[in-house]
Amino acid sequence: MTRTHPSLVGTLLERRYRVDRLLAHGGMSSVYRGTDTRLDRPVAIKIMDPRFADDRSFVDRFVREAQSAAQLHHPHVVAVHDQGFDLPQGAESGLAFLVMELVDGGTLRDLLAEKGPLDVALALSVAEPVLSALAAAHRAGLVHRDVKPENVLIGRSGPHTGGVVKVADFGLVRAVASAGTTSSSVILGTVAYLSPEQVATGSASARGDVYSAGILLYEMLTGQVPYTGDTAISVAYRHVNDDVPRPGTLRPDLPPALDDLITRATRRDPELRPADAGEFLLELTAVRAQLGLLPVSVPIPAAHAQDDLADTERTLPRIPQVPDTEKTMPVHRPHPTRALTHAVPAAAAPVPPPPAPPRRRSEPSPEKPRDNRKRIALIAAAVLLFGGLIGAFAFILTDTGGDKTATVPTLVGLNQAAAGDALRAAKLTPQFSQEFDNTAPSNTVLRADPPEGTRLAPNSTVAVVLSKGRPTVPDIRPGTAVADAEQAIKTSKLTPVRGTEDYDAEVPQGAVIRTEPAAGSQLNIGGQVTIIVSKGPIPLPPVPDVTGRSKDEAFQLLQQAGYEPFQAGEEFKQDVPAGAVTRTDPPSGAQAKAKRIGVFVNNAVQVPDVRFRPFGDAQKILEQAGLKADRDGRGGRGGFDFVFEQDPQPGTFVQKGSKVKLKGFGG
Repeated sequence: MTRTHPSLVGTLLERRYRVDRLLAHGGMSSVYRGTDTRLDRPVAIKIMDPRFADDRSFVDRFVREAQSAAQLHHPHVVAVHDQGFDLPQGAESGLAFLVMELVDGGTLRDLLAEKGPLDVALALSVAEPVLSALAAAHRAGLVHRDVKPENVLIGRSGPHTGGVVKVADFGLVRAVASAGTTSSSVILGTVAYLSPEQVATGSASARGDVYSAGILLYEMLTGQVPYTGDTAISVAYRHVNDDVPRPGTLRPDLPPALDDLITRATRRDPELRPADAGEFLLELTAVRAQLGLLPVSVPIPAAHAQDDLADTERTLPRIPQVPDTEKTMPVHRPHPTRALTHAVPAAAAPVPPPPAPPRRRSEPSPEKPRDNRKRIALIAAAVLLFGGLIGAFAFILTDTGGDKTATVPTLVGLNQAAAGDALRAAKLTPQFSQEFDNTAPSNTVLRADPPEGTRLAPNSTVAVVLSKGRPTVPDIRPGTAVADAEQAIKTSKLTPVRGTEDYDAEVPQGAVIRTEPAAGSQLNIGGQVTIIVSKGPIPLPPVPDVTGRSKDEAFQLLQQAGYEPFQAGEEFKQDVPAGAVTRTDPPSGAQAKAKRIGVFVNNAVQVPDVRFRPFGDAQKILEQAGLKADRDGRGGRGGFDFVFEQDPQPGTFVQKGSKVKLKGFGG
């Protein structure tokens, strides 16, 4: 057994994952429905072809890419549960495999095959989750490299609901490109969606995924990819050397804003595209808002949905088939232009019909009698004459009022997608707008202009008004100007009303604090929304008088009054104790505009008593207090050398560094 094959059914990989049924097979891998026997849940198992698994560089890359993909926890990414490498009994080589989330449903390719070009609202409802998944990957430093309809799955999201869109196969192409079956000068990928730089140089980046996603959206809206050809190399050549044509040339009713965005996303120069899928998604969402289109549910391809209802065991969980050899293109890239001259073998030429069997010699000649020829000629003449009469009669009918018109179908009550399909089927062009309505569900048709039954020339435009449902209170952020809030409420077809004012420490005076009811609440058209306006922070009491108090006591009193005190500096004040508060800024009794209050502390020094001490001791005591000794006299009578008088007197408060005069006996 040298390739993945249905004979693997029943194999237990790593004593845990049972291979149950083959779902899809391609040139690089096969996908099976399987069971995680440990958790007893259905899974999809993608088993790589052994030619890749035999290459150690591929296995290493495969493990790394699987680990990276497993970190992507996103509702629109097919979850990777596990990866492994096993050597089943009887196998000639090991099997590298991925265990993934099983998606019951179909692929975008199935949906396009079933519906053809999609309605704009439906195409955007598919593209947005695809871009959301790619944006999550780009933020994580991952590039998909193979964005195409086969890798976009549409699965069931719950009973009686539309499908959920998921993107599969992150990192797989990068892993395959590292295998020994290719070289560093070879790229792989589905050629119809490859970016020019990926074709020419093999480099893959977030902007390359943007290009592929742009081609995907192009195909959803027009029903075809921009470039087709007899060989993969001819298509690749077009990507490198031609600008992708505007999708609007194939679909004239395409909104210009959407036409421009797709054209920008598919520029040959990567720098002219959106930087990554996140930027592409933001621009696409803005276009949707500009067009007034609401998201629609994505249908699961009908064939697979019917299989699910008919027989649970026959359900075909559509896992994207990996690129086949006819869908992939190895391109040697020693030079961007020369790269395109080393083509993969061209697609197989059409098989000519088998030659007619040789006629036997004994068979009579096919010549007919002359009478038969005359009879045939008469019949042909009669047919021509009769056909001419019918044509003339039809021309007369057409020229004298034959029906050349299209009739506006019944649209009221349909959703946007159904209304668009009905108008296009009637050869008319829809033009959608929206307005609020108290009773009709959101995204259903309220009316059409002209109304149903009106006869128009084919391709005429019919204005279709959709319900936006009941108005909702807009999200008005705290701090918004009242005039802006009132305008936002009026735009939502509601009535703004000024309510009571309230204090708020964060919202400036005169700005909006909140609305009642809150943002997102539904009201009838014209319903009242009350605006609560800020009076600013709660007024603070006058600054208390803390002069003469200790610093700690002053701080405590100010904090109790609601202020935030801080030490603003030191200064000298003779009538205040040393270390006590001299004043505050703002001053006591003032109405402060802010909570922060500056506190100034007295740096005065109290003069110590050095009388009747020896002059040497007195000098040391004064210096330790930050003062200077000024001795007057050189000793007393009888050999007494001590201080008799001092000035300033003991206990006096003086500025630090002041002089204290000392006088001894007989001085």
